[in-house]
Amino acid sequence: MSARTDVEASRAQASSGVTPESLKSTLEQKLGATHVEIVDMSGGCGQMFEAIIVSPEFAKKTTLARHRLVNAALKEQIAAIHAWTPKCHTPEEWEKKKAGA
Repeated sequence: MSARTDVEASRAQASSGVTPESLKSTLEQKLGATHVEIVDMSGGCGQMFEAIIVSPEFAKKTTLARHRLVNAALKEQIAAIHAWTPKCHTPEEWEKKKAGA
């Protein structure tokens, strides 16, 4: 679904109910995420998001297992959007990544 105007974009986001804030809140509650950055890549229509998620729940899990945890936590929201790209890190991995940047 693509929005052609700002009005259509607002309607699409309002109808899906998915916002960066709602995604962040759900991840913090369900996964104990200590850091969440959500970027709406769709220009405001709420249909395409990228995320950086830092949670101790990701420790000793593969990338696929981490994505499955996130997708399960966001099951309802993901069903309402077009594209979702999570980048999952443990707190230790995130600290190393920030230090190297």
